[in-house]
This record gives sequence, structure tokens and C-alpha cells, in this order.
Amino acid sequence: MQENFSLKPFNTFGVEAKAKYFIEINSVEELIETLKHSHTQTLPLLFLGGGSNLLFTQDFDGLAIKLNLKGISEEVLNEKEVLVTAKAGENWHEFVLFCLNKNYGGLENLSLIPGNVGTSPMQNIGAYGTEIKDIFVDCKVLNLETLEVEIFDLEKCRFGYRDSIFKQEGKGKYVILEVRFKLTKENHLIKTEYGAIQSELENSGIKNPTIQDISKAVINIRQSKLPDPKEIGNAGSFFKNPTIPLDQFENLKEKFSNIQGYPNGEFVKVPAGWLIEQCGWKGKQIGNVASHQLQALVIVNATGNATGKEIFDFSTMIIDSVKEKFGIELEREVNIL
Repeated sequence: MQENFSLKPFNTFGVEAKAKYFIEINSVEELIETLKHSHTQTLPLLFLGGGSNLLFTQDFDGLAIKLNLKGISEEVLNEKEVLVTAKAGENWHEFVLFCLNKNYGGLENLSLIPGNVGTSPMQNIGAYGTEIKDIFVDCKVLNLETLEVEIFDLEKCRFGYRDSIFKQEGKGKYVILEVRFKLTKENHLIKTEYGAIQSELENSGIKNPTIQDISKAVINIRQSKLPDPKEIGNAGSFFKNPTIPLDQFENLKEKFSNIQGYPNGEFVKVPAGWLIEQCGWKGKQIGNVASHQLQALVIVNATGNATGKEIFDFSTMIIDSVKEKFGIELEREVNIL
């Protein structure tokens, strides 16, 4: 266990923050032993995955635990389906590539999402028409109060849009140890209707795409729009796409004829990036922080020297301007500490 430990390498924004204590964990047994010790200290706990959905606005006065639980296992159900289990510390994109190499379908639209497997159910990660809940079976978690291992199935996780029980009443009560998915071995469901996937395939001359083709298209799209955290600090999409009532959307359409929206029953999902761009934030920089020049939804540590508070304050200015212009209050997708 180390003291006064810099967390800068463990958050993709690359902001400086220190943890009072820090430890890396390689097994569930190690984790339980560590937690038994920390309980006597009554230390606040912070579990670190890939650090891709985290913004430090201050030092952490507790124990930061880096989960390095590794391993992938498979269980064939039948000719068409397979269960694949990945430990929490596995890199998400590398796990997706592992499944694609086996020709297991279901994860291809989620290619190149930053972070680790263990954090994927927390916010029901999703992209290009697919969400974790679509292929999720269950996850193994450690109850931080009882130190007993429990199983959370699809229903118990209560997935919503970028939401789950782990972000609501279960927040801070559990740590995810491994996640199990049901994937297809043949007759894969190919999803090309969302975003620019179809046009990307057409540009490549692909008419009958495989799941590998879908993955490559998604990777190309993401790389063309989203900055690499290794090159410039960011946490991907900083805000959720807001969902508003249909009548509110219709009223806005009278004033903003080019407003974008995706209807879902009595509600419409409005792209947060479009709203932010209309308020003039795309590519705008204030001090050390900017809205990315290619995707307004992404806030970047433009100089590499931004503090978490600077980034948070920048996001607040964006929220205020969107609220003033459109009457829509954006919600941060990134966890703030």
C-alpha cells in the first residue's frame, strides 16, 4: 500500500489528484483482505478501472484500489450461442476483439469504447444501436458491507439509458468482479442503421457486412470523431443525450427547424453534441480546457495542464448556455469526484 499517491496516470483526463492511500489488487482474495483492513480504518474507497469515466476535482482522502482482475472464459450453450465471462480488469476493447476473433457476435458495435469490462455495466455503456443490456447475462459483485460475493442478473441491475443500480441506490455498495455475456456463434444480428455505419460500409464497398466489418466501421467512425485520450486528455462523451417530451420537442422545432431528434414513444432523444454546437462551443477553448473541434460533446484537457475544477467549471458553462437557449438541462455522464 502506497501513501500520497498520484492518480494522474489512472484517469484519462490526465488531471493531477492524489489518493491518501493506493493499492493494486490482483485477486478477489487480496481484495477481501484489503477491505477487511480498510474497514477498521473506516476509509472511503475508490475503485479504479480504466479511468475513462472519471473527473477528479480534488484529492481523494481515502483508499484508491486499482482492480487488476484478469481472465476470460467461455461456455458453449449450443450451436448458436456461447457465454463469455470476462474479469473486471480486462480492457474493454481488447475483450471485444477477443470475441470478434472467435466470431462471437453482439459486441461489435461497442468497439473502441475506452475503459475496462468491470465498469461497463455501471452505466450500461452503449454505442451505435447497442447497449450492454442487449447481451448481458449477469455479473459477479462483492458486497462491500458483508464482503460476500453476489450475482446480479439483468433484472437486478435495472439498466436504463447510461444508468444502472450501481449508479443509483447501489452506488458505493458493490464492486463488480466479472461480467458474463451471451453472444451468438452464427446468424449474427447485424446492426447498421445507427450513425454513419451504413455510409462507412458503402465507402468501403461492403454490401454484406460481417461482425468484423461492423467493428472496423465503428472504429473508423470513432477515430475520425473522437480524440485519443493518450494524445489529449478526455473522457469521451461528457454529457448524456437528453430525452425530452414529444410536445417539448415539437415546440422547439417551431423555433429551431433543423433540430435533431430520435423519437421513442412519447419522448424524443436529442443529441447533446448538436445542442452544444448550436450554442457555439464546438472547438471553443477557455484557459486549459476546450470543447473538441470535431465533436462538441467531448471536453478536452487542451493544454495538458487543466485541473479537474477547470474542466468541471467549463462543463457548467456549457450546461447553462444550453439551458438558456433550448430550455434543456444537460446531465453529466462522467463521474465527478
